[in-house]
Amino acid sequence: MPRLAYRIGRLFALILAFAVVVRAQDSASEPAKEPSDAKTKAKNKAKKRADRGDAKSNAEAAGKFDADHPRPARTIKGRMYMGRPIADVMSFEGGGADWLVRPERLQEEHPDEMLDALKIAEGSTVADVGAGVGYITVRIARRVGAKGVVYATDLQKNMLDSLQVNAKNFGLTNIKTILSSPTDPKLPKAKVDLILMTDVYHEFAQPELMIAGLRDALKPGGRIVFVEFRGEDDAVPIKPEHKMTLRQVRKEIEPMGFAFVDSLEFLPWQHIIIFKKPETADSKNPTGSGSEKQADRKSAGAAGSNRKAADPD
Repeated sequence: MPRLAYRIGRLFALILAFAVVVRAQDSASEPAKEPSDAKTKAKNKAKKRADRGDAKSNAEAAGKFDADHPRPARTIKGRMYMGRPIADVMSFEGGGADWLVRPERLQEEHPDEMLDALKIAEGSTVADVGAGVGYITVRIARRVGAKGVVYATDLQKNMLDSLQVNAKNFGLTNIKTILSSPTDPKLPKAKVDLILMTDVYHEFAQPELMIAGLRDALKPGGRIVFVEFRGEDDAVPIKPEHKMTLRQVRKEIEPMGFAFVDSLEFLPWQHIIIFKKPETADSKNPTGSGSEKQADRKSAGAAGSNRKAADPD
């Protein structure tokens, strides 16, 4: 009984925190874009945390960020996929839900600008995979409107329970939650226009099985988007296993039947990497070594630009 009371109390505390954060962000920003000074604040924060080219400083910055933003998790020790470690999965009960709604996230990740760049059409069907308590989900739901649908998937029921309460508090009725598994997103087949994963893919325990399920869920020509912290940029104060390079993402995703579209690099710390499902089953992936090199150059240039923005000296 005491354990049940503790969980109920924690759930209500999290719901209250989510509402305070989202409403504060709504009142502090325009519907579509951050205030102009938010970018300056984000750059100044990146400048304070960023490395000056010293690997030791980078490690210290990453350690400080993780200390300030703990990522409680169920660690998958020793698991590797295509040359990279599989990162830990955040745990609801360990405090991961609190990390997802931290106030600093607005300046660090610019979620509204990220979604604006995806040009999500009203009435479309979107899947927020690894939705957590709905920090991104509620923003998508507002964009697709009453005629659209957002499928919010997560491995943890506690996360989805909180998301449902948050959606109700914001008067959103177009969100459908799905309790997925490590091998199956459990999305409906060929119904989804856009799949979005925000800081999620690097935690997949079974990447190939999950991506196969996501591919089945997309309509022909549908998009799948990976928002990941830049692994190319040592100045991004995140542990390496929670970052990915554009080259690594492309190496893993293109062989699974997706065509690379673009990598948007305007966020302070993250890639927005976009792929497309072919229109027909026999369509071939149009990307090749030339486009890979071009994308790598673009990503490297973006990392350098962000370092200059963070450190104008």
